[in-house]
Amino acid sequence: MGCDFCATGKGGWVRNLTPNEIIDQVLTVQEDFQQRVSNVVFMGMGEPLLNTENVLAAVRSLNQDVGIGARSITISTVGLRGRIRELAHHRLQSTLAVSLHASNQAMREQLIPSAYHYPLPELLAECREYVEMTGRRITFEYILLSGLNDSQEDAEELAHHLRGFQTHVNLIPYNPIKEVSYKRPSPQGVRDFVEALESQYITVSVRQTRGLSADAACGQLRASLQGN
Repeated sequence: MGCDFCATGKGGWVRNLTPNEIIDQVLTVQEDFQQRVSNVVFMGMGEPLLNTENVLAAVRSLNQDVGIGARSITISTVGLRGRIRELAHHRLQSTLAVSLHASNQAMREQLIPSAYHYPLPELLAECREYVEMTGRRITFEYILLSGLNDSQEDAEELAHHLRGFQTHVNLIPYNPIKEVSYKRPSPQGVRDFVEALESQYITVSVRQTRGLSADAACGQLRASLQGN
């Protein structure tokens, strides 16, 4: 989806994965590590709701054939008009995660080009419909960029949008990439943002960073020899 802070997104779109290719990733991990996979997340290299049919087929197979609990499967989306509502009709017990990354439309358009076509109030209204239809809470992903979207005011604005329906905010301290000059917030800055949300009674967690030193953390993954 071309998110400005994400190295993976800068690789561009090639094609959609088939259900078999998706499932094979899980089976390969199980075989390589000789350990059962207990959780699956559809996110990162691609927009799941632009490949809904194949994603749903893979979710059903991972649940019924591989034995991964439905509530241990997460589908993440940047938010496409009508697609969250469409997903709600399938009544999945899986978790929906929405990559929000900003507390207002102007900032969201700067970070996520596709947000221009889907105003934040409309996206949040569709998310509320999803909660009402499914009874499942939504996780909102929010990448913290130092000096850009991590202020007390940003936290208060975000809390205002999310108040009143079942949500959880997953904060992601930014993992630097060479193409852009965004900065990772300090540990204290992250704690301040958490406290600001919690003071507004918003449930929040901070994603643990793994692979940062190897450029393999969230948002850093890319093919070094793309096309080969």
